[in-house]
Amino acid sequence: MISKELEVLNRAGIHARPASEIAKKASSYASDIFLSRDTMKINAKSIMGVITLGATYRTKVLCTCSGPDEENAMKGMEDLFLSRFEEQ
Repeated sequence: MISKELEVLNRAGIHARPASEIAKKASSYASDIFLSRDTMKINAKSIMGVITLGATYRTKVLCTCSGPDEENAMKGMEDLFLSRFEEQ
């Protein structure tokens, strides 16, 4: 299991479209992927779960990946956050 803190860099935060992108990316890996903020922990493969995080601009979330492709999963999630969910 690996964990890394990721920061929401797009000004609009995580709304429906970025949540969909996160869930789609997470679902492409066999590993379990969870995002945590404060006391909330959600499955990153769930669009509704990701939306309920209420992550706005500059919010930091903890990404945890566990499974056979956890290294690739973490890299994919990190790249997605760094790309600002491709909204620029």
